[in-house]
Amino acid sequence: MTLPTLYNFDLDDHCYRLRLTASICGVDLDILNINTFPGHDHLAPDYLLKNPLGRVPTLEHDGLILRETAAIQTYIAALSKNKSFVPESLVEQAAMTDWMIFADRDLASASAARATALLDVPGDGPALTATARKMLQIMEDHMTRQRVLGKAFFVANTVTLADLALFPAFALSRDFSIDHDAFPALRRWARQLRTVDGFITMPGIPDYH
Repeated sequence: MTLPTLYNFDLDDHCYRLRLTASICGVDLDILNINTFPGHDHLAPDYLLKNPLGRVPTLEHDGLILRETAAIQTYIAALSKNKSFVPESLVEQAAMTDWMIFADRDLASASAARATALLDVPGDGPALTATARKMLQIMEDHMTRQRVLGKAFFVANTVTLADLALFPAFALSRDFSIDHDAFPALRRWARQLRTVDGFITMPGIPDYH
């Protein structure tokens, strides 16, 4: 079987989420870098044939093309021999999916704020940052409750795909001037996640939280 091909931009938080997932799950990827900035290769005709949305990431594997980050993340985990990152409990599976959708939809403000700050993408930076801070506060409140329940991660006491989905937005939020000191529960969670075998980092993520 051929390796899955990840069309990747190293500075994109969603691409990092998938590289992180693959590394922790022990799944090899053929990473093909797409120069989205400043080259705009994601708008080239040959790439648009694979992803008409004109964005990264995209995953291609044995005729299958996936364009949504949560779907790609789930597919990568399914290829892994280690099935521990998807809970057996249906309740915990549902909670994991809920947080993965939160990462894609509600944390889009964090991705947009970072793109505006770093890549000169048009947007209302202060408004996007304010919205992202509210989303991080929701995460902070949840992890504060999880600690009371004796759980170290978002869904359970072990890492799931939800944690890998949520980590990049928080870890990269300093890029758009959000101070991590305001989020002690998330800092504790991030430190714990860093200890997981296979953890990798990317430019913009500090060596400590």
